[in-house]
Amino acid sequence: MAISVVIADDQDMVRAGFRMILESQPDIEVLADVVDGEAALLAVEEHRPDVLLLDIRMPRLDGLEVTRRLSGRETPHIVIVTTFDLDEYVHAALHGGASGFLLKDASPAMLVEAVRAAAVGDSLVSPAITVRLLREMATRAPAAAAARRPAEPLTEREVDVVRCLARGMTNAEIAAQLYVSLSTVKTHLANVQTKLGARNRVEIAAWAWESGLAASTK
Repeated sequence: MAISVVIADDQDMVRAGFRMILESQPDIEVLADVVDGEAALLAVEEHRPDVLLLDIRMPRLDGLEVTRRLSGRETPHIVIVTTFDLDEYVHAALHGGASGFLLKDASPAMLVEAVRAAAVGDSLVSPAITVRLLREMATRAPAAAAARRPAEPLTEREVDVVRCLARGMTNAEIAAQLYVSLSTVKTHLANVQTKLGARNRVEIAAWAWESGLAASTK
């Protein structure tokens, strides 16, 4: 079954470009493209997409508010795609429940990869900002990390997986780094997500930096 997508961006050319890129893929279907946050919420209610591509700065409701209102739902998984490489936007979006964050100058292949990752509950953040923004989270929100304690201690292998994740590695890269199978990586991340009460892998990575786990060594 094709991955269903709604695009929300106030720039006509951006929406058209994203639609063209995504519809060139046999496993992705664009159900609608809309011009603002209010229309995005209506499109989500009407179409129930798997993934919502969402700009931040839009009329009526911005992308951060849309993300907040949709937080907690199983779908759609939200990928923020924006021109603005500002840490406060990234921080707010990912802590608000977004599954990914891309800059609009990302390659078409990365856009497609982000949609596919979000559809299966993974996430992708532009490599140019991944580690930088997570380090920034560590310095700006130590209180949040202190407040979030795992329900159970992480195992040694779970810690290894989380450290790799926090450094921007994909599941496949983590599997290769630790010499384990892809399914093993996914199992470890699912266990960590449960222990932390995290909504997605991005929150796991943020917690790793905020708690100092990502910066520490064995």
